[in-house]
Amino acid sequence: MRIERIDVYQVTYKLVDHEYSWSNNNSVDRLVSTLVKVTADGVHGWGEVCPLGPAYMAAHAGGVPAAIAEFGPGLIGLDPTRLRPLNDAMDRGLMGHAYAKSPVDMACWDILGKVSGLSVAELMGGRFVDGYPPYRPISQSEPEKMADELAMFREKGYRRFQLKVGGDMRDDIERIEASLDAMESGEVLVADANTGWTSAQAITIARAFEGDSFYMEQPCPTYDQSLRVRRNVTLPFNLDEVIDSFEVLNRAISDGAMDGVNLKISRWGGLTKAKLARDICEQAGLMMTLEDSWGGDVTAAAIAAFAGSVNPQYYLSSTDFDDDIDLHVAPDAPRRKDGLVPVPTSPGLGITVDESLLGEPVVTIK
Repeated sequence: MRIERIDVYQVTYKLVDHEYSWSNNNSVDRLVSTLVKVTADGVHGWGEVCPLGPAYMAAHAGGVPAAIAEFGPGLIGLDPTRLRPLNDAMDRGLMGHAYAKSPVDMACWDILGKVSGLSVAELMGGRFVDGYPPYRPISQSEPEKMADELAMFREKGYRRFQLKVGGDMRDDIERIEASLDAMESGEVLVADANTGWTSAQAITIARAFEGDSFYMEQPCPTYDQSLRVRRNVTLPFNLDEVIDSFEVLNRAISDGAMDGVNLKISRWGGLTKAKLARDICEQAGLMMTLEDSWGGDVTAAAIAAFAGSVNPQYYLSSTDFDDDIDLHVAPDAPRRKDGLVPVPTSPGLGITVDESLLGEPVVTIK
């Protein structure tokens, strides 16, 4: 089997009825997403990457087509089902830019599933569950509004919530207090600062909530600052943005720097390396959030396969995009029902993309 063509499309998702805000005064109301179709011996595979604007991680939408145009020609003629050699070819063709390699790797997993007759979840080691409970991010706003949104999303079936903090320290304490008051038994709350605090601020906030039960996530912009917080607080502790390589992941495990970790598919360069990170975290006994920076139906299917292949003992949360975007390109993408996102069981990612919604490719390699 040989790759004969790579088509790159870009679409814009408008967020439905809201703006998404997080630390350091960042916000978005629309996002540019890149969808990639890899064709090999007439079989099509789909992948997607959607950076959360240019200020969340080292990624931007305009960089994806340019990067694929750089390394893509070196993939023509390669076997898409040989995933590790394919990733090696991408890494030799372009240093870094993991986010741009992610949709190509994802598309090749889709092809592998289609030709083998297996779902991506089965190929990643096997499904543990038929469906999983997603979390709902609560955009940074006034404390009462955030608590009201938490209650509103509970009515839609959510029982896990990620509170966007990382602003003024006094405001953040009020945000957390209001949301804790709104929580019900059995629900999970993560206070995600998205690197917005100093270590002193994070320690002060954590000590204000000693005895409470919620996760503190990614308080500071660097690993060492976050580690300083970890060593001075008692709250369960997650890392996200600073876990951006296997070197840092292994160091964090050795340092005991976290109880949980957020694994974003595009940060690892696709499902191949994300799967390895998942296995390392399971062996270390870490709780995991499985997701990506953002996305639509293709990303949702990949996240569902990823989350469904994780041992539930180590599952903390995942995400879905049902309520957020105005464009759905795959009518059979996994949709939340009764509080659970189903894990696709059809071959590959288990979705059918409507190409008529994508327009013309911005890059074609053949």
